[in-house]
Amino acid sequence: MRVVISFVVVFVLAGACIKNNPDPVWIEVTAWDLVNNPDENPADKYKPGVLTHAIKDVWLYVDNSLIGVFEVPFKVPVLSEGVKEIRMIAGVHNNGISATKVKYPFFEPYVVTLDLVKNETYHIDPVTMYATSTEFWIEDFENSSNAFVDGNATLSSLVPSNDPAVFNSEINGAQFGRISLNNTDNLYVGSTDVLGISGIPIGLPKGIDCYLEIDYHNTADLTTGLLALSTTDGLLNPLVRLNKQFESEVEWKKIYIDLREVVSGSTSADYFEFTLDALLPSGVNSAEINIDNFKAVHF
Repeated sequence: MRVVISFVVVFVLAGACIKNNPDPVWIEVTAWDLVNNPDENPADKYKPGVLTHAIKDVWLYVDNSLIGVFEVPFKVPVLSEGVKEIRMIAGVHNNGISATKVKYPFFEPYVVTLDLVKNETYHIDPVTMYATSTEFWIEDFENSSNAFVDGNATLSSLVPSNDPAVFNSEINGAQFGRISLNNTDNLYVGSTDVLGISGIPIGLPKGIDCYLEIDYHNTADLTTGLLALSTTDGLLNPLVRLNKQFESEVEWKKIYIDLREVVSGSTSADYFEFTLDALLPSGVNSAEINIDNFKAVHF
């Protein structure tokens, strides 16, 4: 109840401020864009792959004072005038939960200086980019083979596809990964085997921000997990389930899965691998799971 009262008080005070100051400046944002960092060095580990994003929210600051957190698109009043620094920080839904909004730590803030005039509306088209210190491990399914291997119990496989019914040139390079499920091949169980294939483990540092990004298009649930492995044992940590979409409404979506707690808590792990599991939903004869831009992201 205390939290609800606090929000009501803030809302009433904000409304009173606008009412008593009828000439605000308006800041309007309709969309964000994610672009390549011009300072990138391809010889280093800054290789972000295809630039997809699901920026949902913005932390808006004027001269370092927080105005609020707003869902894109938005148009909000600002009680300020004169030359001001406008700073916007991109936010995402942590683990796909809309109630859990976070500043995505790998995106650079957007900053612009404007001379604000009362009653004017300033339409801003902000852009962001990954910080140059960001490191990536990416499976983009562009090759005939990929980093995922079938588990012993699996009846299906994760294979490259360029099905034009699903392909989106803004999300997929030339191909994406597909798991096909039917009444016979109704189960998929698989995991990455990066260490076994390349001899170089996926770098997931402990004690700092670390995320898994996935673009997905699915008519069956897909459960993600993280294997914490050492020379003597392994522990499977369930992560997030990507809920199935209705066939008539299925579209490409993006999720940001927070790995920091799981990775940091795996104190005895020497390296990590990702897991995927899927089962044909009851009542249907077939389903598909398409994924792309499977990225482990960290500093």
